[in-house]
Amino acid sequence: MRSQTEFLDAYAESHQNPLNQLIHFICVPVIVFATLALLWAIPLGNWLGAPAAYASWINGATVFGGLSLFFYLRLSLSSALVMTVWFALSVVGILALIDSPLPLVWTALALWVIAWGVQFYGHEVEGAKPSFADDLVFLLIGPLFVMEKLYRKFR
Repeated sequence: MRSQTEFLDAYAESHQNPLNQLIHFICVPVIVFATLALLWAIPLGNWLGAPAAYASWINGATVFGGLSLFFYLRLSLSSALVMTVWFALSVVGILALIDSPLPLVWTALALWVIAWGVQFYGHEVEGAKPSFADDLVFLLIGPLFVMEKLYRKFR
């Protein structure tokens, strides 16, 4: 497996344009949140035989988050910690949306479609296809790219 630096360097190749980078700073967090919200709507707890008290917490998002954690741990402990915080903040937002009058799935789907549309526009401006077109693992690298850029900006 490539190192975190190798992944980020490869990702950066198609993210040089300042407008595309700005779009990613906005849209990658929205896409991560919306994806987790959509996955949250896939109940797995009852299917997996979880006790009733925990069944609602075992869903597509928590399973995906747990499996993703192994990938981030292989890259670095700091990546795993950053993405755990990102996941936790997303869960807080998801739980807030569950109690809102807007249905979670439709809100998440609208955010997901809009954010991806803007992302594709950013790549049109960039003149380069998205990194995940060559390797789907780059879908997990995007959030790290955003975090690294933010870290460098405020360091």
